[in-house]
Amino acid sequence: MSTIRLSRSGDAGLLLSLWLRSVRATHDFLSEADIEALIPAVRDGALAQLEVWVLTGEDDEPIGFMGLDGAKLEALFVDPSHAGMGVGSRLLAHARMLKGALTVDVNEQNPAALAFYRARGFVVVSRSETDGEGRPFPLLHLAEPTSNPT
Repeated sequence: MSTIRLSRSGDAGLLLSLWLRSVRATHDFLSEADIEALIPAVRDGALAQLEVWVLTGEDDEPIGFMGLDGAKLEALFVDPSHAGMGVGSRLLAHARMLKGALTVDVNEQNPAALAFYRARGFVVVSRSETDGEGRPFPLLHLAEPTSNPT
């Protein structure tokens, strides 16, 4: 049985390895040098500073994780061996339960991620020519519509 739990201090290395496997499998617009350059930001930034939730398998081995900053989903990564098995959807549902309507940024060059979020109700609200660090990786800014009482 899988479980969603908060990240623990001993998870950092496992989550960084999972991130690397996931990015190499899904972010074909990044060179290996780009990926290597992102490691410190993930290790020392995202994994250390975000509210990180981990979905584990029966052996407590991480198979996916997400990082939240309030209601903004800053990271959602799934081990490639578990892709398409509902891991991302489960983590997303957990985030919604915790935070309500969410926002997320998606690399424009990652159409699979965009399709994932659109299929789950997100809409594109704006676009940036560069990523948050000013690199030439355009971002699409997505949000879940908030329901308006009638």
